[in-house]
Amino acid sequence: MPDPDRTGILLRRCHEGDGKALEDLLAHSLDWVRQRVSRRLGPLLRSKGETVDYVQDAMLAALRYGPRFVVSDPDHFRRLLARIVENVLRDQHDRYAAQRRGGDAKAETIMDLDAAVPASQTRPSQAAAASEMRQWMALALELLDATDRKVLLLREQEGLNFAEIGERLGIGETGARMRYTRAVPKLAERLRQLRAGKVRDALTDADA
Repeated sequence: MPDPDRTGILLRRCHEGDGKALEDLLAHSLDWVRQRVSRRLGPLLRSKGETVDYVQDAMLAALRYGPRFVVSDPDHFRRLLARIVENVLRDQHDRYAAQRRGGDAKAETIMDLDAAVPASQTRPSQAAAASEMRQWMALALELLDATDRKVLLLREQEGLNFAEIGERLGIGETGARMRYTRAVPKLAERLRQLRAGKVRDALTDADA
């Protein structure tokens, strides 16, 4: 993996549309991300066929259409990217590309995870209306448990009620409501950690 300074530079160039920077990030990260994702997703990923192809496609989607972040630590970058790739593969469709086509991912903000952002007292549900905060929220969502993340997406993005969410996920209305209630403070904590520059803490808690 490139040294810390190089990692941050490549990410910034990638977000600016530099195809060579994107290729370099993929070349240095593909094997590591593939191995980590394969261990965590297991049969789900193997059932898709050629693991390398699916992981590479998911990495491309994440870097092109996902939350636009810059982080210097190579390990933090790969771990963040692996989490996003897992979720892309779980979703089984190119949701980032769909968001871009729908005009929901045109924010120019690039989140600098190496620098702390002044703490905000705004609740996540209120702050999400701002374009910049939507970027932070999108990245924080990637660091949640798969079911917590899905419950929040179904409730906040698709507008489903708890009965519908429970049926979709096979956990019942009460289970969906309880899961949502627990997921909201977890999302707020991931958001706080990321905005405070505590990327390692956010990743450690996410992997726990």
